[in-house]
Amino acid sequence: MKKKEIQMSRMWKYFIDATAEIIEEEGVESVTIRKVADKAGYNSATIYNYFTEISHLIFFASMKFLKNYTSDLGEYMKKGKDPLEKYLLSWECFCKHSFQHPDIFHALFIMDLGDHPEKLIEDYYKIYPNDLINIPEELKSILFERNMSKRSRSVLEAVEKEGFIKEENIDSISELTVLIWYGMFTNILNNRMNYDFEEAAKITMNYISEMVLHANVFDFQKNISVQQQ
Repeated sequence: MKKKEIQMSRMWKYFIDATAEIIEEEGVESVTIRKVADKAGYNSATIYNYFTEISHLIFFASMKFLKNYTSDLGEYMKKGKDPLEKYLLSWECFCKHSFQHPDIFHALFIMDLGDHPEKLIEDYYKIYPNDLINIPEELKSILFERNMSKRSRSVLEAVEKEGFIKEENIDSISELTVLIWYGMFTNILNNRMNYDFEEAAKITMNYISEMVLHANVFDFQKNISVQQQ
């Protein structure tokens, strides 16, 4: 690594670690450029030499809290006997962690980050490569994808190859699972429901499981065509 890259990486870590401390102590909503600068020991203007907007800083800091999820994900999917079980277990793990830490997962998967958010994920793992240690190769492609539908679809393709669902239903199932999660997640994030995170995860997984397990009973493409007429 060149001297300039080392210096930049060091500065990024100062600001990301400072932001992570604020999130841990006060919550995501309390993060401001001034607070980050004060905690890191620099002035606010210096931050903008490394981060174009505060949402990127929050995103990078939130990635530091994703390690428990990524570690859990591998263990969850090991319990699956086939690709369909692995798909449902991956969602179970995601629901558990996202409902337990909604502010973090909002910053990671929903907050507007501008163009090319996947580049931010690549940049993060360049700075913190140790976060990828012990992550199975088959899961790394998921971790580098921020788009929820694409994450879901990549696992569903293995489910289709084993004959559990029809190829023409992959996109519909992927979209529906994300919409089910997003509906509950939005309600929890905005305090519209009084479920604790375990109850919210259980209810969401019931809906997802029912929809996926009965996917071949319904002809999604046919139903969509009828609705569009």
